[in-house]
Amino acid sequence: MGGAEKSGTERDEGGAAGAPGAGERHARWLLVVALTVQFLVSLDMSVVNVALPDIRSDLGFGGDGLLWVVNAYALAFGGLLMLGGRLADLAGPRRVLTAGLVLFGLASLAGGLAWSPGSLVAARAVQGVGAAALAPVAFALITLAFPAGPARSRALGLWGMAGAAGGAVGVLAGGVLTDATGWRSVMLVNVPIVAFALAAAARTGPVGGGRRAGARLDVAGALLVTAGTTLLVLGLVRTSDHGWGSATTLASLGAAVVLLAAFVAVELRTASPLLRPGLLKGRPVLTANLFCLLLASAQFGAFYFVSLYMQLVLGFGPTAAGFAFLPFCVGVVAGSILATRAVAVLGLRRLMTVGATLAALGMAWFAATATVDGGFLVSILGPSLLCSFGIGLCFVPLGTAATTDVAPGETGMASGLLNSSRQVGGSLGLAVLVTVAAQVTGGSTGLAEVSSGYEAAFWAAAGLLALAALAAYVLLPAERKALDGPAAAERGRGAEREGDAAAR
Repeated sequence: MGGAEKSGTERDEGGAAGAPGAGERHARWLLVVALTVQFLVSLDMSVVNVALPDIRSDLGFGGDGLLWVVNAYALAFGGLLMLGGRLADLAGPRRVLTAGLVLFGLASLAGGLAWSPGSLVAARAVQGVGAAALAPVAFALITLAFPAGPARSRALGLWGMAGAAGGAVGVLAGGVLTDATGWRSVMLVNVPIVAFALAAAARTGPVGGGRRAGARLDVAGALLVTAGTTLLVLGLVRTSDHGWGSATTLASLGAAVVLLAAFVAVELRTASPLLRPGLLKGRPVLTANLFCLLLASAQFGAFYFVSLYMQLVLGFGPTAAGFAFLPFCVGVVAGSILATRAVAVLGLRRLMTVGATLAALGMAWFAATATVDGGFLVSILGPSLLCSFGIGLCFVPLGTAATTDVAPGETGMASGLLNSSRQVGGSLGLAVLVTVAAQVTGGSTGLAEVSSGYEAAFWAAAGLLALAALAAYVLLPAERKALDGPAAAERGRGAEREGDAAAR
């Protein structure tokens, strides 16, 4: 980004620096960068899925090796999120953002030029490392550049839309690009997006400062949480192959529990923790992460089964299935737009409860209509719009709750924690829903049995969303408003003028 780095203690407050006109312009470009990064990271979680059959035939993947094209990204991404978030606090968002974008772009280029299964899997793993640096920075940029109030609410709404759009466009683009130009284009498409993000970043001013004087990275904590989270995600994503009771799964999950327990013990004793234990003592932060875990568990798992249902039961092709996901994106956008206005009136607790409840009803609609004789309008379009609208309502209050009472110098920490909850939740939800569906189908491949398995998975996802609604209603303080009360609104009114136009 433009402007000189600040030395010494990081200047975390004040958002984009400079004169009012410059501050507004910098905040606008910071928002563009944050949204582009969020879109990019979400895109690559889904864009390769439709291309997997072509990848297998071209590079000669054998056995279960093809799964590592997906899992390598998920493992590196999930395992390094906490480290990426803390690095943004210690080294400065600018350095971490630039390094993450360059790494992601180079890995995407290498993946598009891959000549063997191993080279593609390695490229996907490096992409995951870059994504782990970028995802926390995208969220932190918004909280640093926009003060608490309507401007931040609008920015968080756009952040949620960008994530949903990335996931939906990834499914669509994967099918279209693979059919039109081959599977390599699903990797190479990231390169121009990265170039745009770097160009946009060059137009911003300083935000959050640079390297903090005397700041040290908690190396022991970083190693423990990275290893523990990686083993946890690994154990979860492999349950479909080995089962929950297998020695492989139990060993992975058991080792993850031991390493994460050791991480907690280290964090309680270190002077510069990777995750300050007191951060989770705040009820909004704790609730936001629990809510995010449950929401992601239902959403990611349901995406998987909706895709299978459309292609294996309704007979949709890859491109048609991709287009069928677009209504979901529309619903998220509509919910996010409404949430930016409603959050100040309803508050965090009510809006998160209503959003998760609507999402649960939409998921129950999926479950009730996922039959062999289902159709697009009733079985896909209707439930997609209701479920996604509810999810869209959740993004603004979720982002606000996750950073409530968090010090500016710990925004990366809070963001890394929230993204870790999302990633682990997605892996956990997929593992649980796959198990539920498998128990119902009993290994049968008949359409009726397969549809029954999908139905059971959708009901389980609806239950997870209902638990999220209950958690928000019970755990969030009833009096907590999105603006943290009139006093916070008054404090942020002057600074809001700079960010208002950019978020608009």
